[in-house]
Amino acid sequence: MLWPKYLLFQPGWLMGQRIVLAIVLAFIVSSCERKAEGQTVAVVNNEEITAADLNAELASANLSATAATKEARNAALQRLINRRLLEQQARSDGIDKSPDFLNQQRRQTENLLINMLVSRQVNTTQLPTPAQITQYEATHPEIFGKREIWTLDQIVYPLPKDAALVAKLAAAKTLDQVTQALTAAGIQFTRATRKIDSALIPPDNFAQITALQPGEPFIVTGPGKAVASAITAREPAPLPEDKARQIALEGIRRDQINKFLNDRLKSLKASAKIQYQPGFAPAKGS
Repeated sequence: MLWPKYLLFQPGWLMGQRIVLAIVLAFIVSSCERKAEGQTVAVVNNEEITAADLNAELASANLSATAATKEARNAALQRLINRRLLEQQARSDGIDKSPDFLNQQRRQTENLLINMLVSRQVNTTQLPTPAQITQYEATHPEIFGKREIWTLDQIVYPLPKDAALVAKLAAAKTLDQVTQALTAAGIQFTRATRKIDSALIPPDNFAQITALQPGEPFIVTGPGKAVASAITAREPAPLPEDKARQIALEGIRRDQINKFLNDRLKSLKASAKIQYQPGFAPAKGS
């Protein structure tokens, strides 16, 4: 059977097709090879580092793209290149496929999205008025009008398991009574003096502590240990007006963010469908 002439593969035609194919492949390869030009400031193993990447790196070092010196830009670019090389090595080792990486990546993505959600809300919120600032300062005396530096006499001891001893320590009116109770129970402790800024004390605790009689201890518990403290000296430390205003603004913004998140969560939970495996559901009313 004779094939039509136009279906025969002639040697010259086949060679021409090979040349065309080689040219096409060369074009594809060259088009995929990225170059350090335009908005691309460097290429690392065919991965681009852009001007936006460099500007973000400078910003993380508190430098603007316009104010940064040539040396600062070069140093920032080298940091980016170093990180990119190490990232590529990690991917080559398959770390980006590991369960631990995927869990941490998901968590960091969640935090980033939440932070950006909060930032968007903050950026659209009006600045507090002078009246709001004054009210905030009045409701936080431990930070502003009644701020003090306290000198504390402290006793640190392991948490007792005996409920009767815990009650006896809580009822102590002096640190000497605390040491006597610990010694009688055979519990070792350390004693030291330190200073603390009242601005670091939560408002509710500040009110309770300032209501104590002079020398009366207050006890703070932590993981595996407790600290009994008594104020031995108070030094007034009011803030300058400009610094007080700045701290008040930050506090108001922080309260606004917390309120926004709590209100949004309440709304989202009301409309969400959440299923729990038996034993994992929160207690009723929580």
